[in-house]
Amino acid sequence: MKSIFTEVTLFKRKINLVIILWFALALIAAVAEVLHNTINNYLIFKQAFWHVLDKKNLYLAYPNEYYDHYFYGPVFSAVIAPFAVLPDWLGCILWCLANAGLLLYAITRINISKEKQMIILAITAIEMMTSVHNVQFNPLIGAWIILAFVLVEEENDFWGTFFIALGFLCKVYGIGALLFFVFSRHKVKFIAAFMFWVVVLICLPMLYSSPDYVITSYMQWFDTLVQKNVKNAGGVAVAQYQDISVMGMVRRMTNNPTFSNINIIAPAAICIAIPLLRFKQYAYHRFRLSYLAIILITVIIFSSGAESATYVVAVSGVGVWYIINYKEKSKWTCALLIFVFLLTILSTTDLFPAYIQQHFIRAYALKALPCLVVWLWLVADVIFISWKGHNVQVE
Repeated sequence: MKSIFTEVTLFKRKINLVIILWFALALIAAVAEVLHNTINNYLIFKQAFWHVLDKKNLYLAYPNEYYDHYFYGPVFSAVIAPFAVLPDWLGCILWCLANAGLLLYAITRINISKEKQMIILAITAIEMMTSVHNVQFNPLIGAWIILAFVLVEEENDFWGTFFIALGFLCKVYGIGALLFFVFSRHKVKFIAAFMFWVVVLICLPMLYSSPDYVITSYMQWFDTLVQKNVKNAGGVAVAQYQDISVMGMVRRMTNNPTFSNINIIAPAAICIAIPLLRFKQYAYHRFRLSYLAIILITVIIFSSGAESATYVVAVSGVGVWYIINYKEKSKWTCALLIFVFLLTILSTTDLFPAYIQQHFIRAYALKALPCLVVWLWLVADVIFISWKGHNVQVE
C-alpha cells in the first residue's frame, strides 16, 4: 500500500512539474518580449478593440500605432477587450499566459489518461513558447478546436459549437472543427447551435460600435483575406515568413508562384472525406481522436497564411497522433517524432544555424514537411485500419 501511495505521489509531482514548466516557458517568453519592446502583434490585437469602439476601419494601416496590418474578424475585439484596457506590459503578459493556459486546459480535457495528456503537453511546449515569443493567439485557436472536439464528445454540442463559431469568426481556421459534426449524436442541435452562435458572435461587437460598422467590417475582412492569400502565394520573396504550407513547399521548390492552392487542397479534402464513409468506425475513440489530430494539422499545413508561430496548432495534433500510436509502432513513431522535433519544432529556434534556417528551412518551407508526413500517416490509418477489438478509449 505504501508503495502504491508513493507511486501516486511521484506521478502527481511529475504532472505538477510539467504544468509549472509550461507556464514558466510562457512567462519567460512573454516577459522577454515586453522587456525588448517587441510586442507589435499585441498592439495590433489591442488596437482592434479601440478601433471597433471608435468605428475605425480595422484593415487600414496605422503606422503611428503599429506596423503590419490587422487580419482577424471584428469579434476578436471582444476577445482582446479585457487585456486591451490594461497597461501594455501587463495586458501583454496576461494575454500570453491566457493563451498558454487555455491550450493546457484544452489538452487536459481530452478523454485520455493523465500520462498521455502530459506527453502531448511536452511535445507542444516549445511550439507554444515560439508562438508566445511572437505574441500570437494561435494557442487559443488550437485550444478552441480541441475544446470543440471534447464538448461534442461529451454531447455538449451547444458549447462545442460556440468554440467552432468563435474560431471561424476570429481567424477562419476554426471552421475546420465543423467536421466534428459527423461525430455528434445530436446533429440537429449541433446545426442550430452553430447558427445561433454565428449570429450572436457577429452581433457581439455591435454592442460597442454599430450594426452598419460591423457588417461593413466583415465585408472588408473578406476582401483583406483574399488579398493576403494572393500576396502570400505571390512569390518566394514575398512569402518568406508566410505560406509555410504544403502548397508553399511546392511553390518554392519548383519556383512556381502561380501554382494553385486547389491542386493540393482538393486531393487533401478528398482524403479526409472518404474515411468518413466508414460509419462503423465512429464508435472507436481512436478513430475520432485521429480526426482531431487530422484537423489540428490540416488547418495549418494547407493554409497559405501559415507561419512559424501557427505551428503550435499543428504540433498539438502531432502530440495526439503520437499518443495514439507510440505503443504499437514504437520504432517508426519515435523516428517520425524526432523528425518533427528537428525540422518543425527546433528548426526556427536559435538552436539551428541561421544559414540552414534561411537557405533551407525557410527557403523551402520545410517546417511543414514532417507535419505532412504525420498527416499522411493519420489519413492512411483512418482509411485502412479497423479498430475493432481495440479498447474504445486510448488508455
